[in-house]
Amino acid sequence: MKNLLIESHCIFPTKDIIKTANYYEQKMGFKAIPYLNANEPHICLYRDTTEIILIKTNGQKVIPNRDLYGYGYDAYFITKNQEELQEEMISSGVKIVRSLNDTDYNNKEFVVEDIDGRWIAFGIKVG
Repeated sequence: MKNLLIESHCIFPTKDIIKTANYYEQKMGFKAIPYLNANEPHICLYRDTTEIILIKTNGQKVIPNRDLYGYGYDAYFITKNQEELQEEMISSGVKIVRSLNDTDYNNKEFVVEDIDGRWIAFGIKVG
């Protein structure tokens, strides 16, 4: 089978697109590029080869997957140096909800909670 998919981007709805973008820039090391005058206003967040697209809600609060469904992350980013990244996040004041560990599904990961309550995992398969 041909490989037709290249990569993906997360789309995060948020009540306050500017506040969320500022958080990701100041705390999580992303660079924000606003497209607020587009037909569908959004802000792209970039870090390394990762992109998150922020879109505005119609005033609704973000409801994380764990609240909607009982468990689950809202995004999962594949990383190679979790120790360094976790230390960077801690130094920046990002809330760590699960410290770096080996999971029962063979991933080495840690999980943060963003300003909107989303749980975002950073990890990689270890075996």
